Formats: sequence, structure tokens, C-alpha cells
Amino acid sequence: MMKQLPLLPLLLLFSLLTGNSSACTNAVSKVISTEGTDVILPCFSSTGENLLNKLFDWKKVGQGEAKGHEVFMWDSRDHYKYNLGQSEQFKGRVSHFQDELEHGNASIIIRKTKVIDSGSYTCIFPRLQPREEFCIELIVGASPEPYLTILKTKDGELLRCLVRGAFPKPLLQWQDSSGNMVPAAEPQVSERGGSYEVILQTTVTKTDNYSCVATQEEIYHQIRAQIYVSVNGEASKPFLTLLKQTKDWSLLQCEILGASAKPLLHWTDSSGKTLPAAEPQVSERGGIYDVILHINVTKTDRYHCVVTQGFDRQTKAEISIYVSGGNPEKNSGSYFLMLLSLLLVLSSSSSLLGL
Repeated sequence: MMKQLPLLPLLLLFSLLTGNSSACTNAVSKVISTEGTDVILPCFSSTGENLLNKLFDWKKVGQGEAKGHEVFMWDSRDHYKYNLGQSEQFKGRVSHFQDELEHGNASIIIRKTKVIDSGSYTCIFPRLQPREEFCIELIVGASPEPYLTILKTKDGELLRCLVRGAFPKPLLQWQDSSGNMVPAAEPQVSERGGSYEVILQTTVTKTDNYSCVATQEEIYHQIRAQIYVSVNGEASKPFLTLLKQTKDWSLLQCEILGASAKPLLHWTDSSGKTLPAAEPQVSERGGIYDVILHINVTKTDRYHCVVTQGFDRQTKAEISIYVSGGNPEKNSGSYFLMLLSLLLVLSSSSSLLGL
């Protein structure tokens, strides 16, 4: 089960600044995208003049000892230097807005973005007076789903959360079903080719649903995966569902997952009285039991599903149900009396008015 929060649109911030520096050290535009999508890097000349007969050049700034990359160049004298000196990384993936050049728009599109495209870019107008240079930071995020495994140890159940091929580096956290943080070991982090692999392990000693949550704050992204853990065969807390409801009745479901000792289920009302229910649906795999018990109720009340294992282990869950219907004939009589009363009131009002 996953929950996933949505990424920001491709263009997060759009602000441009002119300057004369030769290195993009203070990028003031930040663009965020997900791997495999298309992204626009914005750039406009400050004067808004026609660029059809001008020169502008896009470069990806090198990091550390790494060399920079030629991304895209427009030069009116040679029309379109698309393949001349362009880095292999960007060949066939970069285009511009031909119809917008006359309005000073030097923006480009990078198609099918990759994590290695992340970095700082410069858009340069070398022949304008004064020379103009704009700096843009691109973050291409990769957010794979956490992969969860479980291993029984003498100390409890060892849970392992693995996130592979992520960028930026994710922060992992284990949580219980109530959203409380579960203490864990130090994360194991490795980096290869600009992507990260992170492992986070924890040992748990009680039955519950546990989630591994991966957060990437730089791209405002969060994803989680969930695993059910049964410790010593203890059944989970019953999961209750209202399957169907009419004005006269409600169909309820009680579900137990992952019990190693076959549990007994029964329904009670708010007074504790055991209620008749359907035959339980039981499935077993490798000594682990899943049980479902349905009941049809016809009155408003608080209902409990009680789960019993052995002589000393019992859990329960509660659901409140409102049933609005009743006896149709009785309701028809009530409506008739209400209508008769209304007619008598209207008749009395007419007499008082002399009508």
C-alpha cells in the first residue's frame, strides 16, 4: 500500500536575473521535474528584443573537476547550430521556441529528462550590450517506491526498507499504524552515478502495520510502503468496513490478517450481546490465517467485532452505524396524521380570518 504525495509542477519558480559573472554560482530560477518527463528552462533577454538575428548559448555548468556541457546554441548567421559541438548527453533531446524568438524568448525544452541532467545551467547572450547571463538550477527527481522485507530474529522482527536509484537523497523513517516514529538503526547510504541507495532497518516486537516513509524535501515529495507484522502469531486489531447501506439495513465486514493461531470472530452490540452473523470466510497459507466475518444490522447502535485467540488473547474494534429507515406502514400512518394536523391548522386559521 502506498501513499504518495504529488510533485510540484515542472516549473516551480520563475525569476530571472541579469549579471556578468562567468559561473552560475547563485541560480535564482529553480526548475523541478521527475525523471522521464519534459521540462522547460526559461530565459528571456532583458530588453525583449527580437532574437532571430542574435546569438544565445545554453551551457550546463561543470561541477568540481567535471567539464561543462554544450546544451543548445542559436546563431542567426548559421541559422541553427543544433549538432555543432552539442554534448552527446543532450543530442536529440533539446529544442527551442522558434515562434517566440521575435519576442525575446530564448527558453528551451529538454525532453525525457534524466537524473544526470540535474545541475546548474547558464543562458548567455554574449553579443548584447551589456553582455547578459541568466542562471537556472534544474533538479530531476527520481522517487522509487520503498521495498520492504521482514526477517525473524531472536530479538523480534527485523524490518528492512530499501530505496534504490533515488535523487535527491531521500530521508527514510519507520512509523507504526498510529504514525508514531519507530526507532531505527543508522541509515546505510551509497551513491552511484548521481543516484542514491538507502537502507533503513528496525526491529519491532509487537503486532502492527508498519510503514517506511521516504521524504525528498528538495522536490517536495513523499512516498511510503506498508508491511503487516505478526509477532508470535498475534492477530492484528480487527479492520472494520461498512460494505453497503440502505435506509433499513447495513452490511458490515470484520477482517483479520496474518494470524498464526486461527482466531475466532463474533459481533456484539453496545450492550455486549452476541449477534447472529454469516459463516466466517477463512483462508490459510503456510500456517497464517486471514478471516472475514460479515453481519447485517437493522438498527442504529455501536457494534463491536471481537477476536479471540486461545484463552487469554482478545482484541476488538468498534463501528457506529445509523439506520434511518423503519416500518413503511407505520411511517405512512405518521405522514397521514401529520397531513391531517396541518389541514386542521389551516382550517382554523381560515375561520379566524373570516374566510
